[in-house]
Amino acid sequence: MQQNPFYHGKEDMQQLLLDYQNLKVGRKHNFIDEESFISIIDFYDENENLTEAFTAANIALEQYPYSAELMFRKADILISKKKYNEALDLLDTASIYDANNISLYILKTDAFLALDRQQEAIELLVAALQLFDGEEKIDLLFDLADVYDDYEQFDKIFDCLLLILEQDPNNEEALYKICFWTDFTGRFEESIKIHHKIIDEFPYNEIAWFNLGTAFQGLKLYEKSVDAYLYAVAINDKFDYAYRNMGDAYLRLRKYKDAIESLEKVLELTKPEEVIYEAIAHCYQKLGNTAQARFHYKKAVHLSNNDAKLIYKLATTYMQEGLWQMAIKHLENAWLISKNNKDINLALGECKMQQQKFSEAIVYFGNIVLNKPTSTVGWEAVIKCLMAGKNYKEAEEKCLLAMYHTQSKPVFYFYYASVLFAKKKNKEALLQLETALKIAPKLLNKFLNLNSDILQNSKVVELISKYKKIKRK
Repeated sequence: MQQNPFYHGKEDMQQLLLDYQNLKVGRKHNFIDEESFISIIDFYDENENLTEAFTAANIALEQYPYSAELMFRKADILISKKKYNEALDLLDTASIYDANNISLYILKTDAFLALDRQQEAIELLVAALQLFDGEEKIDLLFDLADVYDDYEQFDKIFDCLLLILEQDPNNEEALYKICFWTDFTGRFEESIKIHHKIIDEFPYNEIAWFNLGTAFQGLKLYEKSVDAYLYAVAINDKFDYAYRNMGDAYLRLRKYKDAIESLEKVLELTKPEEVIYEAIAHCYQKLGNTAQARFHYKKAVHLSNNDAKLIYKLATTYMQEGLWQMAIKHLENAWLISKNNKDINLALGECKMQQQKFSEAIVYFGNIVLNKPTSTVGWEAVIKCLMAGKNYKEAEEKCLLAMYHTQSKPVFYFYYASVLFAKKKNKEALLQLETALKIAPKLLNKFLNLNSDILQNSKVVELISKYKKIKRK
């Protein structure tokens, strides 16, 4: 064996591997030190050649039997080969020579978790936290958070991230993760407190401002969340998630123009998404600009053409303008995708009613009832349609069926009374109206909306006045 005093793993990797192969077969080779063996093991491990990495680790340990670093490398390979108990035995030996190496605790944790020994993994990491500080302690806290994640101890994940940020307020990984876990655990007040502290020390930390905004948003303090997002984008005007969340906050504040401006910034900075186009369309629809709403809904549908909800929303822009046939065209496409969707069936029925096609409308309203017999909305739509089509006989039948299926919801007493008045059964109708007023006087408008001319009936007016007086008393 030829010794090379300058050979410390800094030679060309090919030469190092050649020396290793020569050592294996007993040929002449340069001296291979411990650091170089580690490089050889890592090379094979990184190239997913576990067999050769394991062989190299064994040969290295024959040369350096007291090297804890080599034992750690071999234990890591044993874990990859699912030989967890062998790895733990080797790590116990390694701890004799180097008990304060973070690799010892990380590898033992991996083995414990693989053996479903969760509690031992947690106890090991918690104990290790007392031995390390700085970056090593932070690495252990991240590992501990991952263990808690695997076993769904979500509040403890949040606690780990808080500890990391207390030590390293600018740790990006912890900042990104705590944003998610704040929302998941609902610990918004604590998040606000830690991020205020970070911002006081590091006022140009845009992630901290963003997280502060999301915490305020979680508490529905939308004005404060917008203020935080504005700071975030002032620091980093390419911060697309801040613009996205700010758009949502403005939308909830019903500041639709501001929401549109923020969401359009998202489209400038990122790949277009249907959810952004949909939100912009919604804002334009609220502003009464159906043309722009329709334009953006179409953009959303283009990106997700099998989304019945988006197609339905596109159709509503035509309904707002009274363009019933155009609305029907899109609604029918949506209906083919989602035939049992209540909103789509209601919209189709409404469009058909507007075209005086009552028999076609009743089919769509009937779909709701067939799909969910307890649906108050479905029965109301059916009865209204039958009344509009002057099909009073069937409307009366449907009122009785609605009462049966919905456990006599008060609204159907009002509808039944309206049908009876339409059939000139005034005495019986007044009795039903009186029953309805006793049960739910607040629903009177449902009755009046079905037949506004009913107020020309003096007995109806008298009865309504009587119950209004009773209510005032």
